[in-house]
Amino acid sequence: MDNQRNLLLAVVLSGLLILGWDFAMRYFYPDASTAPQVEQVDQLGQGQAPAQPEGSTSQAKHTREGGLTDPALIAEEQKDLDVALAEGKRVKIDAAEVAGSINPIGAMVDDLVLKTHRQTVKKDSGPVRLFSPQGTPAQHFAQFGWIGEGVKLPDQRTVWTASNGPLSEDNPVTLSWANGEGQRFTIKLSVDDHYMITAEQTVANTSGGPIVVQPFALINRTNRTASLDTWNVHSGPIADADGAVQFGPNYDDLVDDGAQPIEGSTDWIGFTDIYWLSALIPQDGQQVDADFRPLGDELFRADAIYQPVTIADGKQVTRTTRLFAGAKESNVLRAYEAQGIDNFGKSIDWGWFEIIAWPIWWLLTHLFKLVGNFGVAIILLTVIVRGAMFPIAQKQFASMAAMRAVQPKMKAIQERYKDDKQKQQQEVMKLYKDEGVNPLAGCLPLLLQIPIFFALYKTLILAIDMRHQPFILWIKDLSAPDPAKILNLFGFLPFDPPGFLGIGVLAVLLGITMWATFRLNPTAMDPVQQQIFQFMPWVLMFVMAPFAAGLLIYWVTSNLLTLAQQSYLYSKHPQLRAATEKQKADQAMVAARDKAREDKSKG
Repeated sequence: MDNQRNLLLAVVLSGLLILGWDFAMRYFYPDASTAPQVEQVDQLGQGQAPAQPEGSTSQAKHTREGGLTDPALIAEEQKDLDVALAEGKRVKIDAAEVAGSINPIGAMVDDLVLKTHRQTVKKDSGPVRLFSPQGTPAQHFAQFGWIGEGVKLPDQRTVWTASNGPLSEDNPVTLSWANGEGQRFTIKLSVDDHYMITAEQTVANTSGGPIVVQPFALINRTNRTASLDTWNVHSGPIADADGAVQFGPNYDDLVDDGAQPIEGSTDWIGFTDIYWLSALIPQDGQQVDADFRPLGDELFRADAIYQPVTIADGKQVTRTTRLFAGAKESNVLRAYEAQGIDNFGKSIDWGWFEIIAWPIWWLLTHLFKLVGNFGVAIILLTVIVRGAMFPIAQKQFASMAAMRAVQPKMKAIQERYKDDKQKQQQEVMKLYKDEGVNPLAGCLPLLLQIPIFFALYKTLILAIDMRHQPFILWIKDLSAPDPAKILNLFGFLPFDPPGFLGIGVLAVLLGITMWATFRLNPTAMDPVQQQIFQFMPWVLMFVMAPFAAGLLIYWVTSNLLTLAQQSYLYSKHPQLRAATEKQKADQAMVAARDKAREDKSKG
């Protein structure tokens, strides 16, 4: 009866774990769009709120990659893009990795796509769009300008004169505008061979007297397109100040608390998604007032405002701001970091396990170059990790064998000192020392696996190198969950099972291989522990189902290697196999005896 009660308790706790995890994630990390909106007015560019098309939902559904998900908004975005990009004399952008255009009205970089990254796994899906013009549902743009008093300054409606485009690596573009009062404003834009646009903002004063102005740069975006912000991966405002990266505030925090300044010396500021980043890098040696602020209607802004500068008659002053707008490719970010942008590589939120995650990323990418398939690279990585840990596993099994050998002596000590627990513990520890046994040695491989596993998890969901990388057959994206879900008959039924119910082929393989490894291990004597080990593989099957397919491939491969490794080590330690088999036989006999007694009592 006690065993049945324990079994029922184990089942209930497992169910609560599965359901509770999904509920907790939805409760503690809701969409930012559910929060109330506020209005914010200041001197900088406001950013027109995108219209809400008929038939759209008011609540944005944020996904792992980000982007619009409402069909009505997607259709409205395409229609608005067609109109917005056809208006005015836009200056084309055509560089190695970015394309788009500059809006000469308001001096905005508001049309940008990434040439080397597709929207979906389909090869004809088109490039990822990062920037969209003001007023579109996916509004996201950068703007450069000036604020000040007593001077006629360019604003949102100013029509700038542009030099010949397109903007490319060897062809900078200059926007110019004269206010008719003796001041001439120019913005010289240049682009490198990755994702960095440099803006040189110059004011030349010939008015006959001094003027005071403040150059600024800003990024304006809607959070409708933001990727999912979760407990372990930040998506939203990001900045680096005083040598430390600040992941936050979140969009919800800005809505609740209003504008939040960045304390200290700001090295860069912007918005991050899981794979994309838009950030402003102020000129070295120049202090800026930087902040994040909500604008209402799901719009947010990052500001970098330089200190006031006095420009005497006949003089000019230039401030240079860099704009990164592109993919968070680790090699590219670290190259910019080497050029002096502090902590730029840490815009990828590796977390506490960066010291392990980055080497894993490095090894994975090099294995990929060797074999040409990231799934195979993950399998090879698993083999390397398990191979490196094999000496530890040998010590683990040797310790297990030694523990089995001293079991009779331990039982004798327990019987001899059953009324003196302190003395019993002292004698057991002395026995361990005399016999050279370490009871914790069996835990070491597991403890080492945990940070490696979590680091690989972070690598698979953060490293854009794994995005849209196929493996074999139905697995087209190793960074996404297994699409072959059993409950919808592998896609034949027209619905997508939610969260933990999305059990795929890889999750089932995970459960089976983990069950097999538990079966091969010496079983626990305590009935409750036995039941926990019986259910643990199937609980993990549900918990791990929504995780990246590449992570499940790693774990399944690791389980298979563990089975092979255990079989080999059992052959090297026959006394351990004999003791294990005897233990299982004894437990089976005890279970049969208990069942017979229970049946007899019922009869």
